[in-house]
Amino acid sequence: MTTNLLGKTALVTAAGQGIGRASALAFAAAGAHVIATDINGETLGTLVGEAGVTTRQLDVLDAHSIATTIAEAGPVDILFNCAGYVHAGSILDMSEEDFDFAIALNVRSMTRLIKAVLPGMLERGDGAIINMSSVASSMKGVPNRCAYSLSKAAVIGLTKSVAADYVAQGIRCNAICPGTVQSPSLEQRLAATGDYEKARADFIARQPMGRLGTPEEIADFAVYLAGATYTTGQAFAIDGGWAL
Repeated sequence: MTTNLLGKTALVTAAGQGIGRASALAFAAAGAHVIATDINGETLGTLVGEAGVTTRQLDVLDAHSIATTIAEAGPVDILFNCAGYVHAGSILDMSEEDFDFAIALNVRSMTRLIKAVLPGMLERGDGAIINMSSVASSMKGVPNRCAYSLSKAAVIGLTKSVAADYVAQGIRCNAICPGTVQSPSLEQRLAATGDYEKARADFIARQPMGRLGTPEEIADFAVYLAGATYTTGQAFAIDGGWAL
């Protein structure tokens, strides 16, 4: 079934590359008017001229920037909270600064954006909120991902809380929990290990399907959730069987 988002406005964070970029294009292809946001103006610029896409630079860590963006965007029907950060290390490796940053970017920014768009959604009696979590969360313990996993577990809690509070008012809130997905962010993390080829092989080896996911595969599911009017409060693993 093809999801039709004609007449809907979708706001996507971290839309300059990877899953965010693929999702912005997928929402537009489904008929939505997409407001693609990112802190990185250079990567965001690759979306300029794409049909159905308007770009806007946004720092999701800045409450004022969020409020201004939503006020100027007008009614938002679909919010895809895609911005996030992966910190490597155990609890003993995690500094206070690492902890604070993971919560700020992976949780607090989503909370602020939801609070900004929710009143308009409630006024219209309809809205889809999609939060980017991860299999590395409350779903599955993953070595050396403490700050990341605890923040992404909080995203699942946030998702279920919003879904429970507004389930009878036309609001759906769901979380996507990817496994390892090919992206510029992953490439940076692989390079940072000092042995790119071994790190890549190790990531692929832990995927039962024997390959990494693609941004487009995650984007397709985001589009589905945007139009799934009988689905809320769920955390969906899209991970090639990693969580089995």
